[in-house]
Formats: sequence, C-alpha cells, structure tokens
Amino acid sequence: MAQTLLHACIRVHDLEASKKFYMDLFDFEISREKDYPEDKFTLVYLVVPGSPFEIELTYNYDADPYEIGNGFSHLALGVDDLEAVYEKAKASEYKTTELKSLSGSSNSYFFITDPDGYRLEVMANK
Repeated sequence: MAQTLLHACIRVHDLEASKKFYMDLFDFEISREKDYPEDKFTLVYLVVPGSPFEIELTYNYDADPYEIGNGFSHLALGVDDLEAVYEKAKASEYKTTELKSLSGSSNSYFFITDPDGYRLEVMANK
C-alpha cells in the first residue's frame, strides 16, 4: 500500500506575518490558498520548490493567540547553504539560536521561531 505524507497544519494568529516568515526567509511558495468567509477561516498551503510536502497555515478569523503544547517540538527544513541561511536568519527580527551540532557530529543546525512561536529546525541538506 502506497502512502504519502501530505502536509502539516499549524494555526496562525497573523496570516500575513506567518507568510512573510516562511516566504521571505526560506523561499517557501504558496501552492494554493482558499478563503472560507462563511466558516471564518483561511487556508494557505506553502511548499518548498521541488518538495511535495506542504505546511498548511490555518487562520481562524476570531481566534485568540494559540498555545503551543509541549508535545509538539518543531518542523525541520533542509537547505543547501546552511551558513547563508543562518546569517539571513540572525539578521532577521525572529528569535534564532546559535549554530549547534550533536556530540561527535560535524553536522550543524539551528532553530528559528516563527511569529506564532513554532520552531523551525534548519539543517544542511545531505
């Protein structure tokens, strides 16, 4: 049986700020967008060019800011030039950790926090 992981949904409080974060810093593109005014929400699907996996940004018109539980940790993004992306992230307004690596590993990564408090782990593509 073939299976495909399609998308991950995150609920956002400020849709434009979230789109700016993912699109301006990490070159995500909108694959589709649908507004449901009668149901008071908007869906925006973002994709990294060349990847079928999407992040679904769900904006509910009248929602209070969301609380992120301690069961969800982060999304991960692989990039070709980790150092360049890291410098861009550090220069941004978003909370960015220092470059890190695990014990005994030369692989580096960092975390950056989006406008709603979701963390994105950024690491070098293999």
